[in-house]
Amino acid sequence: MGEATKLTADESRTYVRQVLARVGGRVPVVVGASAPGFAPMKELSDAVMEMGASGVMVAPPSTVRTDDQIVAYFDQVNETLGPKVPWALQDHPVSTGVQMSASVILRILKNSPTCVMLKHEDWPGLAKLSAIRAAGERGDVKRVSILTGNGGGLFLPEEMTRGADGAMTGFAYPEMMVDVVAAHARGDVERAHDLFDAYLPLARYEQQAGVGLAVRKHILQQRGVIASAAVRKPGPKLSAQDVADIALLTRRQEKRLREIG
Repeated sequence: MGEATKLTADESRTYVRQVLARVGGRVPVVVGASAPGFAPMKELSDAVMEMGASGVMVAPPSTVRTDDQIVAYFDQVNETLGPKVPWALQDHPVSTGVQMSASVILRILKNSPTCVMLKHEDWPGLAKLSAIRAAGERGDVKRVSILTGNGGGLFLPEEMTRGADGAMTGFAYPEMMVDVVAAHARGDVERAHDLFDAYLPLARYEQQAGVGLAVRKHILQQRGVIASAAVRKPGPKLSAQDVADIALLTRRQEKRLREIG
């Protein structure tokens, strides 16, 4: 839900334990472990790996600026996590303020034998995605999984065409991403776009700065996925007009999905 930074350390471990128990080993679980210092990063990583997580995800801190600083930081991440913890590199400059070019990401991958995934969240970032995938195909670096996180999947069809393996982002209708990725994997690109287009108005509405998380939680509560739509403080609250907008968009989405089958 994008609220990890609002959790206490104990809440983080409790949450991971609950998710792992519910998943029951059916799919791999990757836990965000970014932290201001390496000590809390290692403490959380060790704890979740012992619980049964498959790996962790790390983003650069806002304090690194130059290419060399970024690469050096992730050299220390490798040292901190050790050789037995697979990890994902999160590239999300909107939240971190850190710009990682394709060449910097390739340097990190070359230095990091246990980095097995890139969470690609640069926007616009299609050219970067293409460059990283092409480098893997040429053998310049190992092939890593690329999961996209841009704005609730707002560019998912194009990202899949550019070589992404799937999506790792929030949207109140995650089945959209599942179905789009599945259609693309079958080679049915037109079907992938048709499905995506049906969900796009609501996905766009959910991506409003500031209020978007409240929109997502409201819909998930309406769908019976979560018990409470409350956003952790500090956070927004929906107005009656917001709720009416969501109801209209949801009805139109359901109608369009019936039309395309």
